[in-house]
Amino acid sequence: MNDKPSRSMIIHFNDGSRKVLEFPQQLSDTDTSATLRIKELLEARHLVIEAEGALIVIPVQNIKYIQVTPTPKRLPAHVIRGASFKD
Repeated sequence: MNDKPSRSMIIHFNDGSRKVLEFPQQLSDTDTSATLRIKELLEARHLVIEAEGALIVIPVQNIKYIQVTPTPKRLPAHVIRGASFKD
């Protein structure tokens, strides 16, 4: 049995579609590595995911936004915290 906490990600695409992913906590999930991965994702041209035995490469220009839960404990300094959507 996998005792690592579950994570989820919803990728919202520019065309209005979305993809929901669930995955276990990654081996390198530390406060520092999560922060570095966020920075790398923001600078990357592709989102690369291994899912169900396949490698998925998604061009970042096709992504409107990504929602990841739970929020990493440590985030880059410029992140607005404690926000809620009111629409």
